[in-house]
Amino acid sequence: MAGINLNAITENATRFGTRLQETISEHTRELTITRGGSSAYFDNPEEKLKQIRKQLDSTSDREKLDAMKRLIALISKGRNVSEFFAQVVKNVASHNLEIRKLVYIYLLRYAEHEPDLALLSINTFQKDLSDPNPLIRAMALRVLSGIKVPMIGSIVVLAIKKCASDISPYVRKAAALAVIQCNTLEANHQPELIEIISKMLKDRSPLSIGSIAVAFEAVCPTRLDLLHQHYRRLCRTLVDVDEWGQADLLALLIRYARTMLPRPLVANDGTGEKEEVDSDVKLLLTSAEPLFQSLNPAVVLAVARTFYYIAPPSETGKIIPPLLRLLHISPEIERVVLPYLLMISRTLGHLLVPSYTYFLVRADDTSQVKKDKMRLLRAVIKPENYHALLGEFIQYSEDPDDELVREAVYAIGYCARSVPESTQTCLSALMSFIQSKQDVIVGNAVIVLKQLVQSNMQRQQTSSTSYSPLSIISRLAYRIDDVRNPKARACIIWLVGQYAGAGATDQAEAGLQLGPEGIASWGPDVLRKTTKSFMQEDPFVKLQIITLASKLLVLSPSDRTLGLLTRYVLSLARYDLNFDVRDRGRMLGSLLNGVTTLLRSEDDEEEGEYEDQGGVVLRREQVKLVLFEGKAGVSEEPLHLEDHHVLLGSLGAITGKDMAGDVFLPDWLEQGVESSLRDTEEDAPPVPLSLSSAQTSIPRSIASSNRATPIVLTPTGSSPAGSYTRPETGKAPWTDLDSFYAEANEEEESEEETDEDSEDEGDEEGGSHDEEHHGEAEPEESGEEDSESEEEEEEEREGEGDNLLHTTH
Repeated sequence: MAGINLNAITENATRFGTRLQETISEHTRELTITRGGSSAYFDNPEEKLKQIRKQLDSTSDREKLDAMKRLIALISKGRNVSEFFAQVVKNVASHNLEIRKLVYIYLLRYAEHEPDLALLSINTFQKDLSDPNPLIRAMALRVLSGIKVPMIGSIVVLAIKKCASDISPYVRKAAALAVIQCNTLEANHQPELIEIISKMLKDRSPLSIGSIAVAFEAVCPTRLDLLHQHYRRLCRTLVDVDEWGQADLLALLIRYARTMLPRPLVANDGTGEKEEVDSDVKLLLTSAEPLFQSLNPAVVLAVARTFYYIAPPSETGKIIPPLLRLLHISPEIERVVLPYLLMISRTLGHLLVPSYTYFLVRADDTSQVKKDKMRLLRAVIKPENYHALLGEFIQYSEDPDDELVREAVYAIGYCARSVPESTQTCLSALMSFIQSKQDVIVGNAVIVLKQLVQSNMQRQQTSSTSYSPLSIISRLAYRIDDVRNPKARACIIWLVGQYAGAGATDQAEAGLQLGPEGIASWGPDVLRKTTKSFMQEDPFVKLQIITLASKLLVLSPSDRTLGLLTRYVLSLARYDLNFDVRDRGRMLGSLLNGVTTLLRSEDDEEEGEYEDQGGVVLRREQVKLVLFEGKAGVSEEPLHLEDHHVLLGSLGAITGKDMAGDVFLPDWLEQGVESSLRDTEEDAPPVPLSLSSAQTSIPRSIASSNRATPIVLTPTGSSPAGSYTRPETGKAPWTDLDSFYAEANEEEESEEETDEDSEDEGDEEGGSHDEEHHGEAEPEESGEEDSESEEEEEEEREGEGDNLLHTTH
């Protein structure tokens, strides 16, 4: 029997445990604390997808909720689930709040694709605008404005007007965003939407003001006059606005400041420079400065843009430390901030010099980041830091990234031009690069050396170092066979032709061997080597070979070897496959026609190739001027972004192209509009509080009859509650307790004198009255009652004095 009972107990316990487990699993299903959690909704095999339609039509809220969660999970994975739109719309009026939220999320995604089906539930959306839950009201407005059907534009405008005055700031925020949707839906409602925005600008909630700024920029960006009465309040509210709202609001306030406020001026009065900054500009800068500490990089960039474009020169330096702080947040943010720093370096480069270590290239940087960092390092090169930066540039020249190598070599050349003390070190490094086995290093080094030589020769400077311009050209000329980069070979050939006929004195000082008629010996040698490989050269190099032959022939027209080499090169160019080479050969052949006859042969003369065609023939000096003075300028890569119309903080500054959506700042107004347009009641000085005139004029008899009523101080102005200012009675304010009681005694004495006068008048009236009543006597207790009433009055006066003293303090 005991065994039977034991078996029954065991069986019942097992059933109870199983039932308890099922109950717990059922009740915790919505809390997603069961095995697998919410991740189970992302595992949607095909058999479960077939059940979604059945679950949406079910009468169980649990199954509907499960189906909606699976649909939202599929949407998040990018899958198209618009086929369930009809079943989802039927649940838009569900009593379950969680189901309604998910239904609205679904409708927001597909209402634009299925506008006809969404219109079937428009009455439900309108009813939900009066729902007690602000989340439901906001989502209903979002779905209503997301239905892209122009015929319901009027209904959407009415819904926006209703939600724009909602008590919930979250709903008002949704109304501001709905204004943008309605404006894109139909432009005929723009006047009504502008009126709604003008009313919403009075909103004092920091939660919604950012969205209102976005709606203003989208609907009426030119109506900055609507901001006059709200400008100062928006500046003061800036700190409390949400992060993304701060960025949008700052963009709007910058445009307003540059359009409506006077430009900060810097005047020199003899004692120094003084800045004249309008008070409203100062208000914006003071309100925005604390946002430099924001954790949102977009806000920091917005504040930096504010200071960069509207702050006086003494304040613009504040933008550097916050931007440098952003470089270490993430690689993506670093990619965005570096172009902005590059733009800032045009005017504030001296402020970036102490922080050059922030721009050192790392091995894991992307190609574009390396390029931007190299340009920033070039911008901060100064005599005090060029030693460290040159070491970095030489190290970067060994990097596998060809773009970084190119930028490093160009940076060395820039350092040699900008810091004269570094010329010797830079030239040594560049000359060592020529011996490298990598064509990228050699090619870029030759190009940079060409720029340095051309610059020094134009300034007629002879370097005191071992690397004079002509000695550099000589070394390059003797290494022409080792340079395979087409652009580098073309640079060497151009240098040889341009400066082969330099002054004999300069060449002798440089230790160079002279050729025919003062030509450097390496000139004809380079022509001989390049003529042999003419047919295998790049077209860009062929053009320079033809030019070199023409220049050497002009310098020494009597040298037969140069004449034959030039004739041979021009013959090859005449039949070249590249039309530029053919045109260059034909042009130079005609140009040299009057210089020498060595280009003509008897066969050519017999064939009539060089018969006189008439016209003007240039002399040798004229041809030399054409060939040698044609390109006197130094071609150099720009250091910075030269597109000044690109706005700091815009997408075009990063991509280097004009991007849709980028807004350009208006020009400053020198005077601005009247400051009184921005005056409001909040800006008026506080009016001092005083006792109510009604209380000060109450007769003594009435006041004594209502002794239980406390004295109430009523404000007559807009001063804040809790403050009290003594009435203007011609006396000094109370400073201590003794002065207060002394004044109270004076008031009592004056009151007693007034009472005595009134008693004397009363005695006279009483005497006449007694005479009329033939000597009728008063009761004996009247004296005792008067004394008691006087004592009570004195006690109450003291109590009132204590109250006033307490209120004053």
